[in-house]
Amino acid sequence: MITNSFGQVLQKIRIEQGLSQEELAFKAALHRTYISDLERDRKSPSLRSVEKIACVLGLSMFDLIHRMYE
Repeated sequence: MITNSFGQVLQKIRIEQGLSQEELAFKAALHRTYISDLERDRKSPSLRSVEKIACVLGLSMFDLIHRMYE
């Protein structure tokens, strides 16, 4: 069962890595408000967005998604 939302996991990792929403968005070629919407669970990410975000965070898509189950 999923214990954390994608947004919660994303925000936690982003903060741990010392990235602002703006920095993450820029590096992932996404809009800052999209990152904000993901973190507040207002939007669900596409697989393409998950791939871009995971790459910037230095994680595989699997590792990023897997953290939702921890």
